Amino acid sequence: MTDLANIVADLRDEGDKLYQFLLTLNEADWSRTTAFKSWTVNDVVAHLYFSDYLGVTSYKDAQAFECFMSEVESSGLTLAAFTRQWLDNLCGTQMLERWRALFIEMCDLFANSDPKLRLTWVGPDMGLPMFVTARLMETWAHSWAIYDLLGAQNVQTDRIKHIATIGIRTYQWTFSNRGLPQPGPAPHICLQAPSGELWKWNAEQFENKISGDAVEFCQVVTQVRNISDTQLEVVGEPAKQWMSIAQCFAGPAEEPPTKGLRGPLKGV
Repeated sequence: MTDLANIVADLRDEGDKLYQFLLTLNEADWSRTTAFKSWTVNDVVAHLYFSDYLGVTSYKDAQAFECFMSEVESSGLTLAAFTRQWLDNLCGTQMLERWRALFIEMCDLFANSDPKLRLTWVGPDMGLPMFVTARLMETWAHSWAIYDLLGAQNVQTDRIKHIATIGIRTYQWTFSNRGLPQPGPAPHICLQAPSGELWKWNAEQFENKISGDAVEFCQVVTQVRNISDTQLEVVGEPAKQWMSIAQCFAGPAEEPPTKGLRGPLKGV
């Protein structure tokens, strides 16, 4: 199996897991407000559909992608508001099945594609393997808002290594995206995978390192958790500065959630 096929398989598994979980929701759950930008559960799933739609559209017709993005940007609406309007307020199980059908189509398209293919995107073009990894990252990251809201267990697997790798590769970009100087070399990273395996990146540096649980590291770089709400060991100024603003996803600089904001909802 090629590297691209492996990533697509992991993306498919992550989407399948989320879909099976969403099938357990009742009708009222879809309108509940999560701790992510006060989006509802429905907003979160609609956003996943929106992003997958962009990927499929870019794959099929780069010009159609650019036209659609122009429509989004000229609407004057927030992304959530545009998506609601664009989908005519589709909600609940209908929204779920709409997302599911497109997600399967996207995975099937990508699994049978040339790994050298590049997709037109917001900003620079993206190679297909990186784009698929980004879809895995976003599907995983956004699902936490729903799991946390409902107090549900979110069992993890070693497929999050793709997300950890994106996080580590965006160390320099996190600072340049904010117009900040890089504070020093990338820290040594040592993380324990869900399987118990140890994952390591970058040269060993006792004075500049991050160690701990791989899930928590992925939560920080995707801004699902504030670093203060994890048990990660962060040593040295470069590592500390990075973890305070880490952002592995594209787009303008975003602020991590405030301490205590994101996490399982108390009392559920």
